[in-house]
Amino acid sequence: MGNQLDRITHLNYSELPTGDPSGIEKDELRVGVAYFFSDEEEELDDRSQSDSFKDNNSPSKDGPVALNEIEYSAFCCQECIYSKLRENEDLNVYSVKTLLTMCKPGDLLELVANAQPPHWAIFEGEDQVIHLYKGEIRKDSLFEISCGRQGRIVNNRYRYRPLPADLVMQNASGHVGLSSSEICWTNSESFAAWCRFGKREFKAGGEAHSVEQRYFLKVHLSESTAHTLMFRSLEEMIRERRLVDASGILKELSLVTGKE
Repeated sequence: MGNQLDRITHLNYSELPTGDPSGIEKDELRVGVAYFFSDEEEELDDRSQSDSFKDNNSPSKDGPVALNEIEYSAFCCQECIYSKLRENEDLNVYSVKTLLTMCKPGDLLELVANAQPPHWAIFEGEDQVIHLYKGEIRKDSLFEISCGRQGRIVNNRYRYRPLPADLVMQNASGHVGLSSSEICWTNSESFAAWCRFGKREFKAGGEAHSVEQRYFLKVHLSESTAHTLMFRSLEEMIRERRLVDASGILKELSLVTGKE
């Protein structure tokens, strides 16, 4: 992993793009986009329902738990569009039993586990959520899909203006039952975020590409170390960040040169 990190250079906030999104001459950019289209809903393991209930009702896991996670921020056109930083938000996770007492319809939920990409869902009510799983948009019990995972509410992870809760639920419920050939999201996060914010950029191929538009994902490895990756679309950036969450290894999709 050290060799991977050495190949990616640091970009300060002051060096984020202004008029020219690249901030440098175009021939200094090296772009090597890799597409990660495997159905990553995948990430939910197949433990029995009884095991899931046992894990989620363990007294030691009901309270908030702090995980050791990679932190991120993301920018487009010099605007912060995504932030997962412990200094700015509560990144603690909770058992499903506790999480359900905190939710309201239309909330964005994230289930997390080590060495797996997070699984996102829209909370409908009681214990029901709507989510993309194995190429199908389904309605399930959060207890049943958690598979021992803990979770949290992530309504403010993306900095876009959310839709009213009734429209969020309309977006989610209106797609229940659709499968791979009928949908245009490649992972649970893109689908749930689209339901919440309604932005076409969360869809595969939904980006209105332009020379000026770039997405910059800043990976915060420590308080003093960060590396920045550049992407042509939001959906590409989401796929690679989820791959990092699953593997813990930074992959060089693109390289931005900068100074400390």
